[in-house]
Amino acid sequence: MADRRPVIAAFQPRELGKKNWGRELLVAQTDTYIGKVLWMRAGESGPLQYHERKDETFFLFSGDALVYWRNVEGTPQVTAMTPGMSYHVPPGAIHQVEAVSDCVFFETSNPVFDDRVAVK
Repeated sequence: MADRRPVIAAFQPRELGKKNWGRELLVAQTDTYIGKVLWMRAGESGPLQYHERKDETFFLFSGDALVYWRNVEGTPQVTAMTPGMSYHVPPGAIHQVEAVSDCVFFETSNPVFDDRVAVK
């Protein structure tokens, strides 16, 4: 009887399109998770947004950033982020990230794409 152990497989990283704030590289994708590396230029930010299904965590590898979010009462908050800090963003949580200096983030999430809802 043949051994049916799982085997490892190579993954070809790929760019996920142009971003006005920098660059996004998909480095892992399975049926249960994805992994990305994000390079954000100083002074740039992503949109104020939430996700309906995406459950993500982002880790700041280098640089300094600001995280804008809203508490359970809907009051706007801002938190400084320095290398080594990580935030979990569950579905429905309003958030935005701004690079104070050039930043590199690692992001992991469930495998959900195009789930961005803009907040005004």
